[in-house]
Amino acid sequence: MVGGQQIKEVIKNIMEYFKNKNVLVTGADGFIGSHLVEQLVSLNANVRAFVFYNSFNNWGWADTFPPDIKNRIDFFPGDIRDYKRVKDALEGIDIVFHLAALIAIPFSYYSPESYVDTNTKGTLNILLASKELKTKRVLVTSTSEVYGTAKYVPIDEKHPLQGQSPYSATKIAADKLSESFRLSFDLPITIVRPFNTYGPRQSARAVIPTIITQLLQGATEISLGELNSTRDFVYVKDTALGFIKIAAALNTIGEEINISTQKEISIGDLAKVIISEINPNAKIKVDENRLRPTNSEVFRLLGSNQKLKEFTNWIPSLPIEEGIKESIDWFRKEENLLRYKGNIYNL
Repeated sequence: MVGGQQIKEVIKNIMEYFKNKNVLVTGADGFIGSHLVEQLVSLNANVRAFVFYNSFNNWGWADTFPPDIKNRIDFFPGDIRDYKRVKDALEGIDIVFHLAALIAIPFSYYSPESYVDTNTKGTLNILLASKELKTKRVLVTSTSEVYGTAKYVPIDEKHPLQGQSPYSATKIAADKLSESFRLSFDLPITIVRPFNTYGPRQSARAVIPTIITQLLQGATEISLGELNSTRDFVYVKDTALGFIKIAAALNTIGEEINISTQKEISIGDLAKVIISEINPNAKIKVDENRLRPTNSEVFRLLGSNQKLKEFTNWIPSLPIEEGIKESIDWFRKEENLLRYKGNIYNL
């Protein structure tokens, strides 16, 4: 455990590093991206938020920011698949956190081409523009799904990559493109590999919001897929801080780094924890429509965080039980719960 004085020094050093830095966050309108933007603003970085253009001028979760945060952000609508717009967004940027992606695994079975265009070609656009503009730091977001079912645990960064879904295959491709730009062009890249991030604002397609919203919207029998699979869940604010600490540590350039708690829980046991908090009488049923194809199911993800700790002294701040309670409290607020469709299977 890092001592109190050391923690203060770490925070001070991070604040000094980011103060007045020009930072771009792609996917700033999304789950992790919106939390990352908030933390960067608190560090006095000059934040440009790349949000997905739409005719409603909807900035996703960034629309929920209070005015004192929103007014300090340069919102930049665009499409990660559009090289010209990506390059324009990167003009004058010191550090780019690339999080924009299609993330839902079930939908990738139906629409793999859109995942290639967004996750792989979108990352290529970031790499090409960063190379041309000589961006000083490029953080590319990977996913624990690239590892597939664990061949050994805890899963470290040397674990083989397995494309067990179209989604994970497109992220593996993006990781390898990033590696190639590092080796071929000396681009200052770090591949950041979060395990299963959860918390306020998470998409309904993820398991924790699926369970919570079903229960809060009145279900007494919740529908889930595979119950025996295990995951390593990281609270979203811890994940965002992991990105920030990795960016501030220059010795992470050229590395692939997990963000994980190095603890696991089965989906069935996770559901029981949430049920006990909301409606202890609720039951669980397996919905076959929610099961992945057999060879596509990732049965175990338990990540090693040793490398992250060595480089940054990062430690997770919330155990899963406390993080679940904070998530439930957020979902209980009517304005938040109304955004979710707990009564259907969200692909």
